[in-house]
Amino acid sequence: MAMRLFLSFLFRLTLVLFLLDSAYAQALRVGFYKNSCPDAEAIVRKTVASYFSQDPTVSGPLLRLHFHDCFVRGCDGSVLLNSTKTTSAEKDAMPNHSLDGFYVIDAAKEALEKACPGIVSCADIIALAARDAVSLATGSVGKETRTAGNYVWEVPTGRRDGIVSMASEALANLPSPYAEITQLKASFAAKGLSAKDLAILSGAHTIGNSHCYSFESRLYNFTGRGDTDPTLDPKYAIKLRSQCKPGDETTTVEMVPGSSTTFDTKYYKLVMKRRGLFHSDEALLQDKETIDYVYSRLDSPKSSFFFDFGVSMVKMGRIGVLTGKAGEIRKQCALVNS
Repeated sequence: MAMRLFLSFLFRLTLVLFLLDSAYAQALRVGFYKNSCPDAEAIVRKTVASYFSQDPTVSGPLLRLHFHDCFVRGCDGSVLLNSTKTTSAEKDAMPNHSLDGFYVIDAAKEALEKACPGIVSCADIIALAARDAVSLATGSVGKETRTAGNYVWEVPTGRRDGIVSMASEALANLPSPYAEITQLKASFAAKGLSAKDLAILSGAHTIGNSHCYSFESRLYNFTGRGDTDPTLDPKYAIKLRSQCKPGDETTTVEMVPGSSTTFDTKYYKLVMKRRGLFHSDEALLQDKETIDYVYSRLDSPKSSFFFDFGVSMVKMGRIGVLTGKAGEIRKQCALVNS
């Protein structure tokens, strides 16, 4: 039954992506490297799988990298660039201090440069690695996916790398974990994403961990009066305070307790119980469209969510892309070409 549901959702997703690719044929397309670097996707997949087998928690950071890349200057790999003597790069902005997984992207890039030098962009590697990380973390359906050699969604490729990365732009464009629903919707709308996309992509919080400092004020000083965020379940707040002491900069907490390495719909059940780690998670309950989507995930098959997530990820992956002769293909992902 699980395999049948998976194949059904994969067929529908493939059809949607085909239609999208037809509309954007001059920009990105599935199989962009078919002739120039036939093993490109397999190399990225093998690299991600190797690290995932050693540490399944790598899936969350790789997915987060793609999101943080696309929301600043578009999906151009600018989040990977190092700061220079004159410019502080995106990765050094406060919201990006906890980003991880760069070493996986670098390893994939190194392998690709050996196989086909100067062909595959770092921006595409981020997009492919995010897809592969999710595919490897999809629980029971994920096992069938890995056996069949399929993916949760197909990634249109053909992005080129940007040459500018500014910390100030990361601060201005990345949604805050303390944002209210109006701010979140406006932030997503500015990138061409809908309220439904917001609710779907928030489901990425079903995997990964968060540092205590990312939500500390929800526990100890939400309005500056030593209070707790009223949208957070009081009993869960007590549990979190036992894990996160004031000023703790090192401890991490699972986004979904006991299930932080399995991509599924448990996140939405937590949100309904007011146990999302971020205020922005609970903000989904403040809008009819987003709360309707949260409700819809409570008793629907995982394959339905996988389908929705794939469509929204492809949509997000098209934000501000550089194609054709724009940008460059970096030799090293952390550095622009000399």
